[in-house]
Amino acid sequence: MAPNLENKGDSVFLRRKITLLRCISMIIGTIVGSGIFISPKGVLENTGSIGLSLIIWLACGILSMLGALCYAELGTSITKSGGHYIYLLETLGPLPAFLYLWAEFIAVGPANYAVLSLAFGRYILEPFFIPCTAPNLAVKFASLFGLCIVTALNSWSVSWSAKLQTFLSAIKLTALALVIVPGIMLLNQGHIENFQGAFDGTMALDKLSLAFYPGMFAYSGWFQINYLREEVVNPERNIPVAVIVSMLTVIFGYLLTNISYYTVLTPESVLASEAVAVSFADQAFKGLVTVIPVLVSLSCLGTLNAGSYGLSRTLFVASRERQWPLIFSMINIHRNTPLPAVILLFPMIAILVSIGEIYFLLKFFGFSRWLFIGLASLGLIIHRYRHPKLPRPFKVPLFVPILFTTICFFTVMISIYSAPDSVGFGCLIILTGLPVYFLMVKRAKSTSCSSLSNYITLKLQILLQVIPQEICTY
Repeated sequence: MAPNLENKGDSVFLRRKITLLRCISMIIGTIVGSGIFISPKGVLENTGSIGLSLIIWLACGILSMLGALCYAELGTSITKSGGHYIYLLETLGPLPAFLYLWAEFIAVGPANYAVLSLAFGRYILEPFFIPCTAPNLAVKFASLFGLCIVTALNSWSVSWSAKLQTFLSAIKLTALALVIVPGIMLLNQGHIENFQGAFDGTMALDKLSLAFYPGMFAYSGWFQINYLREEVVNPERNIPVAVIVSMLTVIFGYLLTNISYYTVLTPESVLASEAVAVSFADQAFKGLVTVIPVLVSLSCLGTLNAGSYGLSRTLFVASRERQWPLIFSMINIHRNTPLPAVILLFPMIAILVSIGEIYFLLKFFGFSRWLFIGLASLGLIIHRYRHPKLPRPFKVPLFVPILFTTICFFTVMISIYSAPDSVGFGCLIILTGLPVYFLMVKRAKSTSCSSLSNYITLKLQILLQVIPQEICTY
């Protein structure tokens, strides 16, 4: 039986429920996830020394801050949700926007969230298998379980998802504190032996991008609130404030966390560890060897929750812009959630969780993500030139987007030389979107195809009990 589409007193739309506190929680909760607990190995592996790795962590934080400020301006001047996608659409046109959407849905987004799921699975199980590592099959089952929890929560309630995100953000900061405090205490007591010869060794230029990608992955998420712009309370004020507060907190916390790691662990121990935080807890204090991994796993779950929240909004907005099937711009009449967009992500992430390995996935999506972020910041410069009189409640100096865009493209170009296999695969994924765009988006559909599409959409509406946002807004 078809759902009743009549208005029963409440409009069906995505309401503004993201306050300033929730904005900060969303950004910190997205950034502080698996990255700070797995990326130190990748950064150290490609820098060759503790001193250079700490410089890379600081540089990644500064670069992320520049990008976050650019996106804060875009988020206050362009009033639609959708993040990268809507900024590419509004500044560079429909083709770059669709290619981003295609790569993000087919590969980049699912790869990112598969990394988070796998990190959740490994950390939740690792304490039970010490001194051995958790079996890969068990890790993947645990990862899929966490993914199911996040999908169900985002399908059920926006409010409960946001409340859980605030709680998990507090858990993340607690996990960082449990790493930072004992490490700094040991450092204060004179345990500096691991920092002797901190800059010994050299780093080849072609390793620079490979060192940046794990670090930037750990900081990724500074753009999270831009996905949800239409759901933010007073976005003109809250987005810039949330970005600045969150980024300063994370940069300071990440530097202290890495210093604590290297106070307790030798570089060889970090490189040999599959779960750096577990190795740290095992060395620093035996009593918390179980507590810290559990906190880290919840931290990863929080980032996975926020990421799923954001990517589903990208699909929702793209569908509303007629670059994605119409069903994904619809909202459940009972829960006021974009149910089709949320559940579409599940099978894509689950497939990569089943077959993927963390460090391959990091290299795989790094190139594509930073290519499109660089294009979006380039779009900010173009947008200023085209619309000089457009109100901009928050505006950064012009050198900020110029510098950020240049660094993004420079890093991407180096990665073409240093990791041609991963970059080639990423380019292939992007280029497969070209025929899809010209056949399914640009070209008008035939009557028979439209009829079939309408029939399928209607049946899915009945099954999922969803309707377009426009039907009941007033």
